[in-house]
Amino acid sequence: MQATTLYSDKHRWIMFGRDPGKPEKIIDTNQFLITSGDQSILLDPGGIELFAPMLAATLKYVPIENITHLFASHQDPDIISSLGLWDQVLPNAKLHCPWLWEGFVRHFGMNNIEYAPIRDQGETIQVGNIDLQLIPAHYLHSSGNFNVYDPVAKILFSGDIGASLEAPEAPFEIERFSDQIGKMQLFHQRWMPSNRAKQDWIRRVRKLDIEMMVPQHGRIFRGENVGKFLDWFESLEVGIALQ
Repeated sequence: MQATTLYSDKHRWIMFGRDPGKPEKIIDTNQFLITSGDQSILLDPGGIELFAPMLAATLKYVPIENITHLFASHQDPDIISSLGLWDQVLPNAKLHCPWLWEGFVRHFGMNNIEYAPIRDQGETIQVGNIDLQLIPAHYLHSSGNFNVYDPVAKILFSGDIGASLEAPEAPFEIERFSDQIGKMQLFHQRWMPSNRAKQDWIRRVRKLDIEMMVPQHGRIFRGENVGKFLDWFESLEVGIALQ
């Protein structure tokens, strides 16, 4: 499991991914750890097959008792099917996840972790000394779906928005945006069902001050590539699978 620090000041963002031991035919995923004081949150901690390498990688940065929050952007197995295993090792943690998916996500196993349902309109949660904004992204591509925005680090965790299908050895960061389009287009057209929802999300996100957009699959958008993505996504027809 590779790891890289995206931001480090009074709190810290660490990205994990490109696990060389990942089984074939399972999509590669990015996981994120935000640490502040004696609390930490894991964003979309991953599938069940990823639990052991993720746990080992995470413990290089924080002790287990400092993982006090989990965040699941939506209900999919590559997001949170590891929940039942985290549930066995975290003594005192909350899972922040859309209210819509509680009855489904609990199938992954949840006896100790507290479910903290996120309201449709979003909310702000405190982790250590930072406030993280949970930004609605419904129907992109799940009917209950959220992003995480850190206004201090100016990082937006965008979940499946901005995702690309990459080779396991791909770098973490986009170099030239035009080279990325072919890796993103089909994913967004097929997995994002609503142009209206897309435009609503773009209007909301354009109001944020974003220096880095980090998706759950693929590469990081930094600087001007964030705006290039929003312009490209705005003009892309999505939900065209049945046409």
